[in-house]
Amino acid sequence: MDGEKRLDSGTAAAVEAAEAERFRTLQAGLAEQYSTVFADQHLHRTIVVLPSLTLDTEVLSKITGAIHYEQRSLCLLMLLRYPNARVIYLSSDPVPEAIVDYYLHLLPGIPGDHARSRLTLLACHDTSPRPLVEKVLERPRMIERIRAAMGDPAHTHMTCFNVCAAERRLALALGIPIYGCDPDLLPIGSKSGSRHVFREAGLDLPDGVEDLADAKDLGEALVALKSRNAASARAVVKLNDGFSGDGNAIFRFPAEMDAGTLRARMPDLLPAMDFVAEGMSWDRFEAKFVEMGGIAEIFVEGDVKESPSVQFRIDPAGRLETVSTHDQITGGAAGQVFHGCRFPAHADYRLDIQASGKRAAEVLRRRGVLGRFGIDFISVRDGGRWRHFAVEINLRKGGTTHPYQMLQFLTDGTFDEETGTYLGSGGRPLYYYASDNLQAPHYRGLTPDDLIDIVVDNGLHFHTATQEGVVFHLIGALSEYGKLGLVCVAGSEGGAAELYNQTVGVLDREGRRSTGGSLDEKGPAPANGTGHSYV
Repeated sequence: MDGEKRLDSGTAAAVEAAEAERFRTLQAGLAEQYSTVFADQHLHRTIVVLPSLTLDTEVLSKITGAIHYEQRSLCLLMLLRYPNARVIYLSSDPVPEAIVDYYLHLLPGIPGDHARSRLTLLACHDTSPRPLVEKVLERPRMIERIRAAMGDPAHTHMTCFNVCAAERRLALALGIPIYGCDPDLLPIGSKSGSRHVFREAGLDLPDGVEDLADAKDLGEALVALKSRNAASARAVVKLNDGFSGDGNAIFRFPAEMDAGTLRARMPDLLPAMDFVAEGMSWDRFEAKFVEMGGIAEIFVEGDVKESPSVQFRIDPAGRLETVSTHDQITGGAAGQVFHGCRFPAHADYRLDIQASGKRAAEVLRRRGVLGRFGIDFISVRDGGRWRHFAVEINLRKGGTTHPYQMLQFLTDGTFDEETGTYLGSGGRPLYYYASDNLQAPHYRGLTPDDLIDIVVDNGLHFHTATQEGVVFHLIGALSEYGKLGLVCVAGSEGGAAELYNQTVGVLDREGRRSTGGSLDEKGPAPANGTGHSYV
């Protein structure tokens, strides 16, 4: 039996190696497609959108309405603004037509019917809590339908939320490249891999230990951290492939305990960690830690602290582009859970994190990374200056990707790297406040049609002429979970936060009216007028 298992394991490894080689050959054609098809907005092209969250299923299950996060990529329907572009959008469950119409009517200069004729929606009719790509691969007839709708494979590419081995298999089945990172490079973007990249780039990072394999490694790492940081009260423990903070835990160092006692007490202290994911236990966390590996690092303390990130893109020609900066909005007991973002990051430090992030991005470019990715920092104000600690690389699209793409599609503006600001088509700076976690009990029962009625009746809909207003996403999660996302665009930081607060107020009022909710029910937290905690 053991021999059979080794043979099976060896066969699987050989198959995966062969797939990886075929994929590299397929990807080599993307540069040619990029230099010709991408460069001419009038050429025929097809984009296959695979919004699969190919992440750990158990950790993903902790996110409310996770299946509807596939709808965050509906912003890519804006690609239908190219008159000869076709989009094939894949999903676990059918996307309601009301939501499709909502996006198509945001298209500038393109009639909705014209765009709809170039859109193919294909659903698996499977809401099981598994990655979408697995469901597609199980449906050979669906793969045939994708092929039939694609047209010329030489003018077709796939875009994904993240690229893993399963996405690679689908690309090979369709014979098209992916505008995204080769899955063989994913370890670079793990929590341990991130720390290695940051060191190579010469960036400051929290004192920590990476490449931990089990609870014994973790305990020893925490003892070592405490010995080097006697005044520290907390450490963060992270699963290598955790995301949105739900793979994290907070370890609290007992007061006045020497290293020997701390080591001896570890079997009792580790299960008592504060786990960020709701309902997580030590037994389950330990099993995930053994499966994924992880890191431990000192918790960065500070009275005035922000969580900025900088986004980059490496194109198929190998060019590195700074895309944007954001201040991340985090929540939870330890501020570890991603809720949303503000664009751009604060003027005090946005250029600093651009420059620091670019050093790490150059390392990634040399390693062969392709597509969009983000680099996260923790920034602490120390007197009159800010200190920035690099903490994470996300070799995928993230929660800051779709708001910024929507801004670009709607306003046709440009990012000014010299100032770190975005200029709309008329040269006017634009800002936004975005959230993936606008949630309240009294929103449940509101349908997509209800939401659109409320938005139009209250003048919140995005106006192309003024380049201000609100764009919603995660609309499919509204009725069942009382949850949705939004991007509030305005001509100033304060204006974007004010628009967010106005929108929340309208939704609270209309939601309570529609569902009979109490006026005392707690709604989403308001945005600060300037969007920054230290102002």
